[in-house]
Amino acid sequence: MRNISVDEVDGLDRAVLAIGTDYPHDHLLPFHEHRRAQVLYAATGVMEVETADGSWTVPTARAVLVPPRVRHQVTMTGVSTRSLYIEPGAAPWFPDRCRVVEVSALLRALILDAVDMEPRYAEHGRDATVIELILHELRTLAPLPLDVPLPADPGLRRLCEAFLRAPDIHDPPARWAAALNVSERTLGRLFRRGTGLGFAQWRQRACILRSVPALAAGTPVTRVAVSLGYENPAAFTTAFRGLLGRAPSAYLAQPPPVGAGRRVSVRSGRRDDPPGR
Repeated sequence: MRNISVDEVDGLDRAVLAIGTDYPHDHLLPFHEHRRAQVLYAATGVMEVETADGSWTVPTARAVLVPPRVRHQVTMTGVSTRSLYIEPGAAPWFPDRCRVVEVSALLRALILDAVDMEPRYAEHGRDATVIELILHELRTLAPLPLDVPLPADPGLRRLCEAFLRAPDIHDPPARWAAALNVSERTLGRLFRRGTGLGFAQWRQRACILRSVPALAAGTPVTRVAVSLGYENPAAFTTAFRGLLGRAPSAYLAQPPPVGAGRRVSVRSGRRDDPPGR
């Protein structure tokens, strides 16, 4: 199925619904939720997913797992998605918090194949076996450090959200402590309790992950590094590699083009407009 809202097919009696959607270059899906669990795969572009407890950056060829009934917003840069909507009972192991995962070549091929299946695929046979294998592969995926957790404390959360709008790798903890009228030691404890990360660790992760959409849009590494306060591109690249395991250019390498396959719609006409969910 392609370019159709999941709400139109949510009632189908199948464990997994697969939908491919092409979005305008800069597109925002406002806060919404799904009854089913969602595997949101970035076939192209970069996504930023926000919930009440954090944000997740999803580069090309990765996916974010969104639990059922979790309100989320998605900001998209040049994105074409392939989504799996899974009945909660079919995936009791699904995480209760969003997570970004690496997508293997096998899983990618299975997801692309599922999008081109008949929506009411036979419950026994090849297509059902593909769905069963998808669920097996999803269960084994390890999370990637592509999230920026947000604390529940209102004052600290406001500071974190302001930082995400204008990240600066040299923003001093003393400024945050003064704004909250606490000591730097107390600030450290608040950060650890609210995010699971130390202040410096959270600050660096936020800077690196905020750089990914800009890099994906073609902004030169030097300009990105300067905008974040790094002294030079080498320092930024070292930090980027330290968090994500590879240099910016390698991490954002494009996968092979999404191939065309069997295109089957649940309705007679194809809709070319993004469904908005």
